[in-house]
Amino acid sequence: MRILSLFITIMICSVLPTHTAYSQPPDTLRLTLPEVIALAQSRSPSALLAQTRLEQSYWDYQVALSQLRPTIGLNLTLPNLSRNIEAITLPTGADVFVQRAQMYNSASFGILQPLPFSGGQIFLGTDLSRIDLFRTATQDPAVSYSISPISLSFAQPLFQPNQLRWTKKLAPLRYEEASRSFAEEMEDLAYTAALRFFDVFLAQLDLEAALRDKANADTLLNISRGRFEVGRIAETELLQIELSAMNAQTAVANARVNLQTAMERLRNFLGLETTTFFLLVPPLNLPQADIPLDKALELARTQRSEPISFQRRLLEAERSTEVAHANTGVQANIAGGISLSKFGATPAEALDQPNLNMFVRTTLEIPILDWGRRRAYYESAVATQELEQMQVAQDRINFEEELRTRVQQFKLVRQRVRLAEQAFNVARKRESLTRSRYYIGKVGITELGIAISEREAARRAWMDALRNFWLAWYELRRLTLYDFERQVPLVRRTQK
Repeated sequence: MRILSLFITIMICSVLPTHTAYSQPPDTLRLTLPEVIALAQSRSPSALLAQTRLEQSYWDYQVALSQLRPTIGLNLTLPNLSRNIEAITLPTGADVFVQRAQMYNSASFGILQPLPFSGGQIFLGTDLSRIDLFRTATQDPAVSYSISPISLSFAQPLFQPNQLRWTKKLAPLRYEEASRSFAEEMEDLAYTAALRFFDVFLAQLDLEAALRDKANADTLLNISRGRFEVGRIAETELLQIELSAMNAQTAVANARVNLQTAMERLRNFLGLETTTFFLLVPPLNLPQADIPLDKALELARTQRSEPISFQRRLLEAERSTEVAHANTGVQANIAGGISLSKFGATPAEALDQPNLNMFVRTTLEIPILDWGRRRAYYESAVATQELEQMQVAQDRINFEEELRTRVQQFKLVRQRVRLAEQAFNVARKRESLTRSRYYIGKVGITELGIAISEREAARRAWMDALRNFWLAWYELRRLTLYDFERQVPLVRRTQK
């Protein structure tokens, strides 16, 4: 493996730069597969979008939490000055117009606490108001105060869903799902980065192989022309060799176009604005971590977003059914409060022996006839909940079945890499021996062509197996959100 790795590295680093058409620009990046993945996860446009979505989910979660916490507020009206003519009602019941000139100032301070266990709310506050009457033709100047040193009130809906309780249940699930989805998006980027990496890497190898084949074809053509001149080969064989040389030249042009296209796709994926030449290091050292099926299933259940999504979907369906059931019956609200308040010409007078005030209010909404609309709404919600339960059960089966299939396939992919590597070594050695035998006239051009084709097919099969291994590796990381090589989870949670 080390000898083969050295061979591939020398093949890329030494052969390719010597060609003028394949010369490297000044901004050449020599990257390994982990480095390409790190770039994709840190600066690619897709990574920035995923980070923004996670941040949005975090603040949505904070908004939901704030609905369960007390709200403290201070309201001020400083000042409310007016001078106008208004209609007032006299004790006799007659309406007359009078001129008013006054200034109204007020300040109130209060604490509002939602009640998640009941869905209601309580309010505790204090209030101070002052009215200044200015002199007019019909009134003398005066000042009065109204003070409520303490007031306590509550509001409670009856026979209605407790939305605060559902917020308390669903908000943490949504945020946890978003955190896991972010990790999945990062692993999706790793998978796509590996795919783009091998597109460029295989295109580089294809170009190198095309250049090498063209050089060999030119050498073979020169030798064959000499043999044709002395009558050792027929003209048909020489024409076949000339055609092979022209095909080799066409293959070089096609390989250059494919490499340019692959590099452009990788640059765009990584978000690189400048023209960059990539010199990629082949990832020949495969991780030896074992992936037991039972452990993979356990990790997927505890790390992936799907199990959280299943739970959230079932809760949302249950909430919809509860809302529909509540809307079919009586709607009621009850509110009440108690306070101390008094008014006077001075603050001290307004605070002296304040009066006790109380109120209780109940409102009812009773449906009488709606032509079955509420009933139909409820039955529709029940049917939707049952459908969601069946869909979640099927999705859970599909989720675990996909993971089982991927784990089993991964073991086969690892074996294919080893077998493809051995086949490439055999084909490469056979092609080298066949070429040497052709140069000394021991075999014909047909045998040499077969050996070259088998070597290229074996090389392509080995590189494809290597690519499939790494794609399967990062697919399993995405499905389990776990790094089996470092033995660490991949879920990166924002501090709650």
